[in-house]
Amino acid sequence: MIGFRKTLCAFLLIMITGGMAVAQNNTNSPYTRYGLGDLADQSFGNARAMGGIAIGLRDNAQINPVNPASYTAIDSLTFLFEGGVSLQNMNVNGGGVKVNAKNSSFDYLAMQFRLRPWMAMSIGLLPYSNVGYSVSDVQTTDDGLQYSRTFSGDGGLHQLYAGLGVKLMKNLSIGANVSYFWGDITRSRTQIFPSMSSSSYYSYAQETMLSVSDYKVDLGLQYTQELNKKTQLTVGAVYSPKCSLNNDYSVSTQVSSITSQDLKANLETPNSFGVGISANYDKRLTVGVDYSLQKWSKVSSSLVTDDADILSNFNETYAYSDRSKVSVGAEFIPNLMGRSYFSYIKYRLGGYYSTPYYKINGKDAASEYGLSVGLGLPMLRSRSILSVTGQFVHVKGKAAGMIDENIFRISIGITFCERWFEKLKVQ
Repeated sequence: MIGFRKTLCAFLLIMITGGMAVAQNNTNSPYTRYGLGDLADQSFGNARAMGGIAIGLRDNAQINPVNPASYTAIDSLTFLFEGGVSLQNMNVNGGGVKVNAKNSSFDYLAMQFRLRPWMAMSIGLLPYSNVGYSVSDVQTTDDGLQYSRTFSGDGGLHQLYAGLGVKLMKNLSIGANVSYFWGDITRSRTQIFPSMSSSSYYSYAQETMLSVSDYKVDLGLQYTQELNKKTQLTVGAVYSPKCSLNNDYSVSTQVSSITSQDLKANLETPNSFGVGISANYDKRLTVGVDYSLQKWSKVSSSLVTDDADILSNFNETYAYSDRSKVSVGAEFIPNLMGRSYFSYIKYRLGGYYSTPYYKINGKDAASEYGLSVGLGLPMLRSRSILSVTGQFVHVKGKAAGMIDENIFRISIGITFCERWFEKLKVQ
């Protein structure tokens, strides 16, 4: 009966979040006009509340796809099923743009279980990037004629992964995720002149459509060392090799008539590296720090882009810079043996600082930092956990006229953690 109830919950969660994955977009940022859009946070509920630390994080009750070596932490009787969604409020200001937007989004959906005493598996669905913006302005020509411009975009990339973690020895595990990578990104721009304007000026509309489908691989390693009876230290590392993305790309332009071109864009994801370390004391206190680097500056990309940008003059085609991120976080459980419900709650907090991977006018566009707090709420008469996280994110434009963004986000995740594989004894 327990297995039936959990299976029913799993299917309901799949239907709800799967529908949201297709229908919702969680951003209204003009910065998503560049590259593949805003790169999604790959961490799940517990890690997200801890500033995004995940590379050295090892938890037998929650899924961590950032480092597939962590899958071996699960015990032989446990089946994990986890899903999450977010609600956010975004304020955009600067460069002649002022926007307030509210969004909901699918975050992740995954399951994990052990195959052998030394091997575990995870399967999941999560976003890779998000594109969503709509901005407009009014410009004036040299001879005083005013005209309007509008820029909009929608879509994103997603990944469906299957991963294995293997324990090579007592303290050392390795893992790999193989992901099917797909998605569609549509961008459009229009330029409208008054109907009685000079023949030297013309109105036009252009739409670009990008469709991606390919595979990629992510690798991970974790080593755990007991420092004493109560303290464990885990060191982790992850690596994702550079990957060329198979795609279809079309450009449609309308002036006096419509012209359309089917092209092949040159798109790649970068070599990515990451290291992390976490320490656990008495199974109640966990602290950790992560550092990651994505070598976007070595990625080649050719897409048609605007020769004039509402944020800044933009004369380079998708110039990239390396993206780095530093995260710190902690989790505390007051008393594992306490009788009060509040003694079992997991209290989490963290923060991060990162730099973007896109450039505007040949210069780094912005910097970003985030602060988060959260709770891991045990579900009564169950090993399952409800994770609630509040996060504040600030994106700061680095040059005059660049856009600033303030984002407040609430993330909710549910982890079903049950002993599905326990053999029942009949007396």
